[in-house]
Amino acid sequence: MAIQLEDRTTDLDRIIATLEELRRFTGPPGEFWAAFLQGATRLAEAQCGLLMISDPEENVWQHAGMWPAQAPAIFRGAETREKIHSVASASVDRGYAWEAIGPKGKTGALLGIRLKLHEEDRVGVAVFLLESYSRKRVDNTFVRLNLVADIPAFYQLGRLARQAQSDVVQFADALDLMVLLNAEKKFVAAAMTFCNELAARFQCDRISLGWLKGDYVRVRAVSHMERFEKKMDAVQKLEGIMEEAFDQDEEILWPRPRESTFVSREHEAFSREMGSDDIVPLPIRLEDKPVAVLTCERSSGPFEENEIRALRVACDQAARRLGDLERRDRWFGARMLTATREGLAKLIGVEHTFAKLIGIVVCAALAFLLFGKLPYRVEAPFLLKTDDVAHIPAPFEGYIDKVHVKVGDRVTESTPLLSLDTRELLLEESTAIANQNRYSRESEKARAENALADMKIAQSLEAQARAQLALVRHRLKHADIRAPFDGIVVEGDLEELLGAPVQKGDVLFKVSKLADMYSELKVDERDIHEINATHTGEISFISRPKEKFPITVFRIDPVAVVEEEGNVFLVRAEFPDDVAPWWRPGMSGVAKIDVGKRNVLWILTHRTIDFLRIFLWW
Repeated sequence: MAIQLEDRTTDLDRIIATLEELRRFTGPPGEFWAAFLQGATRLAEAQCGLLMISDPEENVWQHAGMWPAQAPAIFRGAETREKIHSVASASVDRGYAWEAIGPKGKTGALLGIRLKLHEEDRVGVAVFLLESYSRKRVDNTFVRLNLVADIPAFYQLGRLARQAQSDVVQFADALDLMVLLNAEKKFVAAAMTFCNELAARFQCDRISLGWLKGDYVRVRAVSHMERFEKKMDAVQKLEGIMEEAFDQDEEILWPRPRESTFVSREHEAFSREMGSDDIVPLPIRLEDKPVAVLTCERSSGPFEENEIRALRVACDQAARRLGDLERRDRWFGARMLTATREGLAKLIGVEHTFAKLIGIVVCAALAFLLFGKLPYRVEAPFLLKTDDVAHIPAPFEGYIDKVHVKVGDRVTESTPLLSLDTRELLLEESTAIANQNRYSRESEKARAENALADMKIAQSLEAQARAQLALVRHRLKHADIRAPFDGIVVEGDLEELLGAPVQKGDVLFKVSKLADMYSELKVDERDIHEINATHTGEISFISRPKEKFPITVFRIDPVAVVEEEGNVFLVRAEFPDDVAPWWRPGMSGVAKIDVGKRNVLWILTHRTIDFLRIFLWW
């Protein structure tokens, strides 16, 4: 019995020691997880161990590994799989969980424990199957597993530390290489230094550098070979594998990995004919575009992942320096041709579309300003006028009896405008008629009496009475004031003056004709030199700004009129079309006269330039 206990303790110590060694494990993750799952299953004295990984947000479990590889029959049941996922989910929340399985829970138990991972975006749980269990055994198993649950975190931290150390070494090597490259002033010398240094550091049999020239990649430098014939068969085959990698813009590792999907025919032919065991071409990029290819060959062993990464870092660091030297280390004509081609590519290429669009718009606008022409119009206020205006005065002294029209009313010829009170005139008419009859009888009586002097006196008084009667009747005839012609009443709102006296000659109404209206423009003296009597234009009334009406200039007053805003010239324009019914003399608006086409820049700046010429005139 003591011997069996001692053997069991020895096995347990061996398992714990194996698990402790995994804290310092430096192999790949696949080997680590297989070893960890085996050791944890044996430590738990379980029949089977299962590694499960899940995304915390999605809560979807994936089986990442199992030990032993053949799962027990009980693991294949759908009910058991559901319990495994249930135990795994519960272990995430509480750290560990367990659940009995089998008929009435007598077959065994599932134990789950959450593993401590350095990765925050994943959750790992190890689930173990116990054939027989008790509460005490379950507790002891949890204690054991909890002691090794942090081993995956140690392994991941170790990998990160080793990766960081490797990156630091690679970066330091790249900086050392850049010191050597920066010391070179010529492209060929820098390329040779680059190839020789990389060949020495990575134990390569040959490293070649090919640079894009036109549409093809041409070999520019080969390690430990200062001169070579460009027409050599080996050089041409090197250019073939370089172009194959250049076209795909990827590192193409040869021998080709199983999961690789890249085309590698040139690599295969080169390896077969030139006897190169391991080849890896690396594109060198400038501004995210491949410009060169570095090809590494060696027979001492395949290129490891960290070596390819170090080569990639070296190429990325040296790309700018090599590119600058390659551009400068050429004759003047080639540099000019390249700069012109790149400038045109940037100008008409597909990149920076918005900036180019803005540039095109700005250039088009400048060209339009400098060379474009637009119709230029002189703007001026206008007033609608007519010269056919009748001033209608009072024909005699009297009183206003009736007013028949208002200002703005359209009238026709002989339309009554106003009636004067005729009561006094009617009395005067009766008096004049009575006097005429009396003097007529006196004249007859004097003739009968043969009183010649009295007859002459009576005839004179009769003539006087007859003239008085004619005058009264003339006034009665003109007591109704009428319109002299068809037109519109523009002045004479007399409704409030009913019964008021008027004096002979007082202007009561102004009636204007509508047919002969014209527009009178007040053109600023700065623009009058642009206008002549043949120009046309348009007017727009303040009351109806949406409507435009054509005009034609027919007269320009030669003398300026002084107003508050400055000197203006009166320009008269007629209407080629019929006037609208709603037009009235005195209406105003804005007129624009077409004076021809002018340069756009002149239109925008001539006011300012004229002001500066006067202001700065010394």
